[in-house]
Amino acid sequence: MEIGLKNTKQIKVEEKDTALTYGSGTLKVFATPAMIALMENTAMNAVSAYLEEGEATVGTEINVKHLSATPVGGTVTCEAELAEIDGRRLVFNVKAFDDKGIIGEGTHQRFIVKTEKFLVKTYDKLK
Repeated sequence: MEIGLKNTKQIKVEEKDTALTYGSGTLKVFATPAMIALMENTAMNAVSAYLEEGEATVGTEINVKHLSATPVGGTVTCEAELAEIDGRRLVFNVKAFDDKGIIGEGTHQRFIVKTEKFLVKTYDKLK
């Protein structure tokens, strides 16, 4: 895993991806939470092949701007580029585009965790 590693994912906006469906707005356009999920997924998959068995990444921070609306039926392409590695902390530059240009951009941070240890610690909070 090294800085500059990139991944791209493309989706077609469906009714399930709209602000109206998410409850984050009242319009049938690509929802900000859907864009964020696409950005996180694209970043996660950028590094998944480089993780050791029993490891995963978890999102811990996202700072993005949603700049333009995309209608249902539009195609959104997301790009994630690994910009920083600091031990287990990974920082990505993320961008989303539709056929008219950029619709969102920002940064996303993920941490590499030991899956079993992470889950035990998480579920111990419920006790």
